[in-house]
Amino acid sequence: DDQIERERASQRLSGGCCALAAVYLMGKFYVANAGDSRAIIIRNGEIIPMSREFTPETERQRLQFLAFLRPELLGKEFTHLEFPRRIQPKELGKKMLYRDQNMNGWAYKKIEEDDLKFPLIYGEGKKARVMATIGVTRGLGDHDLKVFSSNIHIKPFLSCFPEVRVYDLTQYEHCPDDVLVLGTDGLWDVTNDKEVAGVVMEVLTSYEPNDPCRYTMVAQELVVRSRGMLKERGWRLANDKLGSGDDISVFVIPLGGPGNYT
Repeated sequence: DDQIERERASQRLSGGCCALAAVYLMGKFYVANAGDSRAIIIRNGEIIPMSREFTPETERQRLQFLAFLRPELLGKEFTHLEFPRRIQPKELGKKMLYRDQNMNGWAYKKIEEDDLKFPLIYGEGKKARVMATIGVTRGLGDHDLKVFSSNIHIKPFLSCFPEVRVYDLTQYEHCPDDVLVLGTDGLWDVTNDKEVAGVVMEVLTSYEPNDPCRYTMVAQELVVRSRGMLKERGWRLANDKLGSGDDISVFVIPLGGPGNYT
């Protein structure tokens, strides 16, 4: 992240990205995730999550705690408190449900002038945003990103530190159909874990266990199904729901099976 910041000045580059990495070392997989990409292991039909998404909803308390400690980052335009909905001026003095950086549940508070500011985190699900700007809370870069029409920087709230999960391959017997799937949010936005596992098993069973192409074909099928088919009303999935409009990258890595692909 520091290197990206240095190159921003020397090469005049801007922007940022999420990062999902898998490292195999001494019999173990280390999966590190910073962003909203995800990884799962499929072993004997069982789904084992190897990461979680970092979004304004999943990291609400971390974001609120930073804003509580450094209110100057909010530029006097935002409040670190969360409310079920936007507060209207006519509701000043009334009681409203809220929660702060220390709360999992909700409590009541009397609405004050500061509560009329735009919430640090607003929206639900894929529509949740930090300062109405970005929907992911970990990643690399974005040092120049600001709130629209303001001088408020988003970067202090974006963490480059990944969460790392470890999977010990020596603890299990793995067959050629056991895989690690890495995918960007373009895959997971429209395809859940169970559906991904279904595609994996469907495609793998149509190839010989020692055919190295079978894993590439799984990745290709996951990308194609997530994008959908171009129809009159845009890209559509098989169930006629809207296909993914985001970048879709997928890796399918075998965990076991024949070692000689000749």
